[in-house]
Order: sequence, then C-alpha cells, then structure tokens
Amino acid sequence: MPAGTDLLAEQALSTARALLDPHTVTAALPPSAAHTLSDGLAGTALLHACLARHDPQFATAAAAHWQATRHHLRGAPPDGIYTGPGALAASLIIGTGYLPDPEPYQTTVRKATTWLSARAQGLASHQHQRFSNNRPGAPWAVYDTIKGLAGIGRVLLAAHTTGHHTEAEPGLTAALTTLTTLITTSPGTRPGWWLPAADHPPGVTVHHSGAATTGLAHGIAGPLAVLSIAHSHGYTVPGQTHAIRTAATWLTTWQEPTGTWPPFISGNDLDSPLPPHRPRPPQRRDAWCYGTPGIGRALCLGGQALTDAAVIRAGQTAITAMADRSPLRWDTEGPTLCHGTAGVLQAAERAQSRSVAERAAHATADFHDPQCPFGFPHIEARTSYDNPGFLTGAAGAALATASHAALITARPTAPWDSLLMLC
Repeated sequence: MPAGTDLLAEQALSTARALLDPHTVTAALPPSAAHTLSDGLAGTALLHACLARHDPQFATAAAAHWQATRHHLRGAPPDGIYTGPGALAASLIIGTGYLPDPEPYQTTVRKATTWLSARAQGLASHQHQRFSNNRPGAPWAVYDTIKGLAGIGRVLLAAHTTGHHTEAEPGLTAALTTLTTLITTSPGTRPGWWLPAADHPPGVTVHHSGAATTGLAHGIAGPLAVLSIAHSHGYTVPGQTHAIRTAATWLTTWQEPTGTWPPFISGNDLDSPLPPHRPRPPQRRDAWCYGTPGIGRALCLGGQALTDAAVIRAGQTAITAMADRSPLRWDTEGPTLCHGTAGVLQAAERAQSRSVAERAAHATADFHDPQCPFGFPHIEARTSYDNPGFLTGAAGAALATASHAALITARPTAPWDSLLMLC
C-alpha cells in the first residue's frame, strides 16, 4: 500500500529538525567528511534550504550550515561536487534557489560559479593532454558525476540558467566539449570512456582487460545525462547530438535480457561481446549509482533530447520493470540516495513510474527509526551507521520523502535532484 504523505512529511521534517545544529552534523563524522555534500554540512545545508519556505528556522539553519561548511573545508583539496570546495559551490548554487530571498547570496554564488568553472577548465585541459598523448579513456575523476565533468557541468548549467552566464560559460563549454569528444572518440572496439584496469581507482576491482563503466555515478550514464539536459536547455557544442545518440545506443546495446545493466563491461567483452544468454556474475543492479534507476533515467533524458520515443521508452520500461519485484528483492541497501531506496524513489518520480515510486516511498518510510539520531540510518554491508549527509545519509532520504510528500513548495530552475543527474 502507498506510504501516506503525512507520514513521509513528518519523517522528513523530524530529520531536518534533528539536523538543525551544525555541531550535531560534525560530531557524527570524521573531520575530512564534515564539510562534504555526500556525508556532511554541504548536504544538510541543502536539505534545510529546500525546506526554507516551509519554516523560517530552516532558512536560518541553511545559512549556519553553509558558514560551517566554509570553516570545515579549509585545506580540503579540489575535487568534484561532493567533496572539497566544489561541494560548497554545488550546495550554494542549487540550494539558494529554494530560499524565499536568495538575493543576499548572489555574490557568493557568483564566486562559487567562477571557482567551479575554473575547475572544469582544468579537468578539460588534463583530458586534452591525455588525448594528445594517445592515452585511452578518461579517469573517473575527469568525467564522472561525483568527481568529474558530468557533475560539475550540471551544476554550471544550473548556474548558467539562473543568471550567472559570464562565470559559468567557460567551464560549461569546456565540460560539454570534453565529454562530447570522450564519447565520440573510440579506440577500436572500446568506447572512449573505457579504462585500463590499472587506471581505475584504488579499491575498484575490474577485469584485467580493463572496463567501461555504465552507471550514473561513475559511468557513461552521467555524461549522457548532462549532455542531454544541456541540449534540452538549448546549450550545445559541436558533436553533442551525435554523442548523445552514441551513448544511448551503447547503453541499450549492452542492456541484458533481464532489463538491467552490469556495472562494468570488460575489455574482453567489448572486443568479443558475449551472447545475450550467457550468465554474468551478480552485481549491484537496482541502485541509483550503478543500476537501472540511474541508467534508465539517463536514457529518458537522452530520448527527450533526441526526440526519440524509443529511447525514452527503453529508459522508462527498465525502471518500471522494478515494480515486478518486491523492494525486499531489490539489491539496494538501506534508505539513502546512492545505493538505497530513496535513490530509486527519486529516479522513478522523474521517470513518471508511479508504481515503482510508491514501492520505493513505502520502503524508505519503513527504514525510518525514531531511535536513530537522524531518523534514517545509513546501512552498508548490513551494518547501520548514523550518517547525516545528502548522498549517503539521512538528509538525502529526507529530501526524497519530502519531495514525494509535496512538502517542498519552491520550484527553482535547477531542482535539488539535478545533483543526482535526474533532471
């Protein structure tokens, strides 16, 4: 049965109230995570900003959390939009659009956009050198949603559409151009984002022949999404439409008979694709980060940019098929956005798959525990943690449930889930 909107709204508000004090957030985290969008203050500031029209205390809290973020990110190295200065920039650019009065933040947002634009240009230059040296692929930290140009490009597009054209333009153009080149430049049978095994991040295990990643967080679905969203906003660079078509076709080609995607396609498989009926090892298939919700939504966005009903249908069908299984049989873990049911909920909402959204909303509500400090626990490897943040914590789950319950009344040009590449 559907989760009641009153219940979801109260759960979201109770989480927001539990996170009002920035010290509550920082006390739950190691110092290196305190400022971040994934776990820390940049994410809790976003939650409060989104609820600011509901209750003025949340606008006050958002300001306090942004100020605390500035203090705690001192010395943090530049990264993407989830850690380092980019986390604060992303939170400000998206979050201020929800405030009743964003005007006092315009100078700060302009500076944040300038910083993020310079970061995009630096990453684009790094990748250009790699291309020039005939090195295949692009590191995750160059192209992906979490650390790279896909996520940065989406936030710069948000800044561009909210009036910061001059500051956003150079970095946005650099991001879209680099991602377009990456997709449309293929070394033989392997796509432009394939990486040798040694170039994958530490702790990521792939086949010795290397791999091309599929998902929205770290795979080609992220560049597909941002190129498609920018196209739909009327912002394009040469070759962008061809890149969207190429990425969408590649993803539909590698979709398995079950309707899901493997997180990685090995170099050997790319050289000699396996027959569709050959079994593959079980891997995460149902979460926002690597699975069907994120990839399916990216295909929907690609189809909209291409005005191709078949591509839109492929994405929607993949997500809607999740309703054929109980959430207990999804390989999600916990209620959070990255690999939990809140991520499924938000992707399904954007794909207009009501059946999946209702199942995911009910499952997320069931995870809420009044005994947890922040209401929604973060669960990983069957262990529960008290994580306050956006991507892997309670703030993200609260945002998804608040949105589903229509608790967030503001309708900014760049919604909060643009940080997830869902719109």
